[in-house]
Amino acid sequence: MDVGLYIAAQGMLVEQVRQDQLANDLANASTPGYKSDHSTQQDFGSLLLANTSTGQPVGVIDTGVRVDSIVTNLSPAGLRSTGQPLDFAVAGDGFFGVRTPQGVLYTRDGQFHANSQSLLVDGQGNEVLDQNGAPITVSAKGTVPASALGVFNVTGATKQGYNYFKGAAAGRATGTVQQGSLEDSSVDPVNTMVDMIASLRAYESGQKAISSIDETLQASAQSVGSMG
Repeated sequence: MDVGLYIAAQGMLVEQVRQDQLANDLANASTPGYKSDHSTQQDFGSLLLANTSTGQPVGVIDTGVRVDSIVTNLSPAGLRSTGQPLDFAVAGDGFFGVRTPQGVLYTRDGQFHANSQSLLVDGQGNEVLDQNGAPITVSAKGTVPASALGVFNVTGATKQGYNYFKGAAAGRATGTVQQGSLEDSSVDPVNTMVDMIASLRAYESGQKAISSIDETLQASAQSVGSMG
């Protein structure tokens, strides 16, 4: 296969992954406590070209890129006041803990409410935990003191969907809980749209490169077929 086809196709696959990541970020631009992602790229290394007759090196050619990893920006975002008694935000580092069917997971989304048992739960109906891992009771007035919520220091936090993170809890984090506030999403919609357009242009460039190579190969095949 022509190496140019391989390089262009690999570049298009990378941009597909990047488009999916950017689209997911943009869809969560207004999700409280959402953390944006960034895809890092790495090349496959260079291919050494040599003269088939003498074995002397001619030079090197790049062999395309691949997605190395998806990195999540865990930096705290700004807080906005909602005035709702069961809205909470972590100012600084740390996560809220919730008990899910998959075990204890962590989130920065503090948009909570009370369930039918007067327990504090998140948007998925999972119990919010205090620092000791116990559920939190909502008072008859529909309030919970900010000090009742656990703030967990989580190492190796990785996304699990539904704005959850999985990781190892390592004691109490340094962040403080603010009641009546929510953390903003860390997504910048304008910059994300610009990145999506740039990614689309790169994808289109790969398409054009493949089309040009294909036309060249077809012309070569026709020329060879017409000889003699």
